Amino acid sequence: MSKATRANAHAADSHDMIRVTGARVNNLKDVSVEIPKRRLTAFTGVSGSGKSSLVFGTIAAESQRLINETYSAFVQGFMPNMARPDVDVLDGLTTAIIVDQERMGSDPRSTVGTATDANAMLRILFSRVGKPHIGPPQAFSFNVASISGAGAVTVEKAGRTTKERRSFSILGGMCSRCEGRGSVNDIDLTALYDDSKSLNEGALTIPGYSMDGWYGRIFRGVGYFDPDKPIKKYTKRELNDLLYREPTKIKVEGINLTYVGLIPQIQKSMLAKDVDAMQPHIRAFVERAVTFTTCPECEGTRLSPEARSSKIKGVSIADACAMQISDLAEWVGGVEAPGVAPLLASLRHTLDSFVEIGLGYLSLERPAGTLSGGEAQRTKMVRHLGSSLTDVTYVFDEPTIGLHPHDIQRMNNLLIQLRDKGNTVLVVEHKPETIAIADHVVDLGPKAGSLGGQVMFEGTVADLRDSDTITGRHLDDRATLKPETRKSSTALEIRGADLHNLRDVDVDIPLGVLVVVTGVAGSGKSSLIHGSVSGRDGVVVVDQGAIRGSRRSNPATYTGLLDPIRKAFAKENGVKPALFSANSEGACPNCNGAGVIYSDLVVMAGVATTCEVCEGKRFQAEVLDYEFGGKNIAEVLGMSVDEGEKFFDGKLPAAHKILDRLADVGLGYLTLGQPLTTLSGGERQRIKLATHLGEKGGVYVLDEPTTGLHLADVERLLGLLDRLVDSGKSVIVVEHHQAVMAHADWIIDLGPGAGHDGGEVVFEGTPAELVAAGEKTLTGRHLAEYVG
Repeated sequence: MSKATRANAHAADSHDMIRVTGARVNNLKDVSVEIPKRRLTAFTGVSGSGKSSLVFGTIAAESQRLINETYSAFVQGFMPNMARPDVDVLDGLTTAIIVDQERMGSDPRSTVGTATDANAMLRILFSRVGKPHIGPPQAFSFNVASISGAGAVTVEKAGRTTKERRSFSILGGMCSRCEGRGSVNDIDLTALYDDSKSLNEGALTIPGYSMDGWYGRIFRGVGYFDPDKPIKKYTKRELNDLLYREPTKIKVEGINLTYVGLIPQIQKSMLAKDVDAMQPHIRAFVERAVTFTTCPECEGTRLSPEARSSKIKGVSIADACAMQISDLAEWVGGVEAPGVAPLLASLRHTLDSFVEIGLGYLSLERPAGTLSGGEAQRTKMVRHLGSSLTDVTYVFDEPTIGLHPHDIQRMNNLLIQLRDKGNTVLVVEHKPETIAIADHVVDLGPKAGSLGGQVMFEGTVADLRDSDTITGRHLDDRATLKPETRKSSTALEIRGADLHNLRDVDVDIPLGVLVVVTGVAGSGKSSLIHGSVSGRDGVVVVDQGAIRGSRRSNPATYTGLLDPIRKAFAKENGVKPALFSANSEGACPNCNGAGVIYSDLVVMAGVATTCEVCEGKRFQAEVLDYEFGGKNIAEVLGMSVDEGEKFFDGKLPAAHKILDRLADVGLGYLTLGQPLTTLSGGERQRIKLATHLGEKGGVYVLDEPTTGLHLADVERLLGLLDRLVDSGKSVIVVEHHQAVMAHADWIIDLGPGAGHDGGEVVFEGTPAELVAAGEKTLTGRHLAEYVG
């Protein structure tokens, strides 16, 4: 810029950087960076190095907090409260739009259509153009039930009170049989109770329904049946009261209660929830006791006969939602209705965005809870494509997750499009193909957890390659094909697999070797493996499902490590194991074992202050007097996995074995007592993998284990997979990473495309044979390029 131009520059044009000074969120160590606006910046570094803490926990969090503060206190009361991140200066922020990997709500009523507003637009379209006309948009909604009623209402008129008769009716689109869920459940009564026993003898086999607690007091005091009589001797009326009685007010031991029969109680407390969101023992009960079948009245469409009767060009709203989105986009393009032209244009744009982003193989009726992390993230992106907003900060968390190398180029183009419109794009990423398109790179490290949290490099991709950081050294890593592959003598047979888009697939999966199942997103990989392999005896599945745990959960509690540690402390000191649990008898009475005191400030962000009594250690003072190997329980939970491994070696084999597995999956830096809520996505998946490594299965199924892994850690993962196979296990990996493909003993490639263009096995053989086949499959072409 010349001197004259600089002198004439407007003051507003000088704010071209987002400046972060002294960020200390989670493991960040006084991090200061300058991020150029209206450019694409990639944040790199090993998993757990602090990328998400800087991008999501600091920059995006403060932007959202400042926006929320512009609303009135009344409105803020309904919004999530956010504390100001621990940072000295944050300058130059713009509105942040976060597109993360969080799974979409797993409510059984939530579908791809309802989550993206495509269903709302379709409902309006059918209510205006559909023939015959049946009613307003809600008449096409499977979440609205039809209701009608009549009665007298009291009305004040001219100072006099009169009664008038009024009636009302609401026409909804919900199927009355399945209540808009698309499936009905049938309960197997033999799984609820043993009819040869009485209630007092423990006849009920439902989790949580013991006779020792509240349920026992209710069953004994309700008076509808004899708790000492075997259930098979009940009269028809007694059995009906036990199983089907509708809510009835009763008095037991002087307390007013509501008694409900077992079936309605189970339907309300268990079957109204998503099966995947349940605790493992309750899920096991539901899967054993309940069979879900497609609703016979609506045939799984969730809609009433009236909603399905109204059609446009011979297509009902149920037919439209069942179509593959790429086909639906074509059909909507052929609908001509001048009266709803703006609506049609908006609907076409939304559907075209799905196709553009590589999700054209989905249908609008697909339950939102069944989408993978990558699919959920791209579904959220749909509403931002084509947006007229500029000067916005878009924040992405590994947008290439779940993408075949063929689809990564398409995602890169979308990120560049968003940037070229004048937006700031911040991407947390591990894939070299996406790092390569960045204008600016911030590399964090040097390692993970407490050994990370520092900026190791800032600059261009070319300079990153020349730097001596872990990312720079590994950016151009390329795997080589194995000179020899293991041979298998037995195979797991799959015959006639037809789940979702699979077309009667017959395939033999070799056992005792490393098998990689690949193919473009939507080609049918998960349908094949989760539909035909998961659930078989001896199969252990490690998927990308979220870890469910509160801020009290930590690696020690989740992996079962705390059990042998508590018992060892108890045995050493001659006291009860419960004393060494911060969630039980050993908890500090002031903070109830949380280590902090939470103050809810309603419209302001809540404040967490370290407990003054236990100083954040979570335990009572007398518990900390008990030691094992010269350390108290708080000091043990403060150790890292690596330190714990050395400490318990030779002292406690059960604990050492679990710590060994955690170190094996690259989590040696984690603190044993670190809350699970502070772990990154990649760390959570690997902690699940470490937990499952101890199970006695013969076949391990891993769903994209490279998710959230740095280039340097992929090598370590391959070593772990080799050790599993060498120990006699069979390992099946659903994966897109070329390094894992090159390392496989056998590859099964699905395709050729996604959705109804996929669902076939297009290749079976060794990686070398796939590379030799080259241009015949998309995977072969990209693997050949990768190995050079």
